[in-house]
Amino acid sequence: MRHDVRLREAVRAIFDACYPSDDWSPIRFEEAERFGTVHYRQAVEAALRARATFTAHATQLELI
Repeated sequence: MRHDVRLREAVRAIFDACYPSDDWSPIRFEEAERFGTVHYRQAVEAALRARATFTAHATQLELI
C-alpha cells in the first residue's frame, strides 16, 4: 500500500471511520498496517472494492 499514496489514504480513511477509538481497534493505523491486523486487512479490502466501483463508474461515464 505504501507505493500507492491515494489507495493508502483511502485505507486510512476507512480504518479511521470504522475503528474510531480504542474500543474498536486496540492499535493505531500505522501499527495495524505494520502488523497486517484483521482491522487493517478489512480496511484494505473496502478500499479496493471502492476503487473498483469508482473505476467502473468512470469507465461508464466515458462511454456516454
